[in-house]
Amino acid sequence: MDKILKEHFDKFMKKKQLPPELCELKGIELFDDEEKLKIWRSNFLGIQYKDDEGNILRGAVDNILKKNEKLIVLDYKTRGFALKEDTKDHYQDQMDIYNFLLRKNNFKTEDYAYLLFYHPNSVDDEGKVIFNKDLVKMQVNIKNAEKIFKDAIKVLNGKKPKSSENCEYCKWCKEN
Repeated sequence: MDKILKEHFDKFMKKKQLPPELCELKGIELFDDEEKLKIWRSNFLGIQYKDDEGNILRGAVDNILKKNEKLIVLDYKTRGFALKEDTKDHYQDQMDIYNFLLRKNNFKTEDYAYLLFYHPNSVDDEGKVIFNKDLVKMQVNIKNAEKIFKDAIKVLNGKKPKSSENCEYCKWCKEN
């Protein structure tokens, strides 16, 4: 699905149009630097940040929107059922980190991102699945992303925890 959605959006980007899922957004266009987007989408490259100690944080985005000089992260989500009240909350850290990475690479971003959810609605007489599409705007918090990065470094640089006979992960490490 991820590849198909990216191809779908890229067709509209090349025509300098928004796809129907985003037509309600005013003053926004798709990011059109294809080479940069190809790198940013790559799981092996992505958007990267290296701090002064050489610690690296990276993330691979689905897409980017532009509003004047600022970038807006757009992430696609597929699921088998409708959204719940707290669905977007499960993606807060991810959206915060993507924006943190863009800002650390000297790009200006809006203080919000979009999640575009696709979930099945019905199947027509020809067997084609019809999807609902829910566009959700969410605020981003760069300080949260910084904290996640710093906390991860502390864990990586900290003492190795003692193993326990009752810990399923410790047992797995001993077996492998």
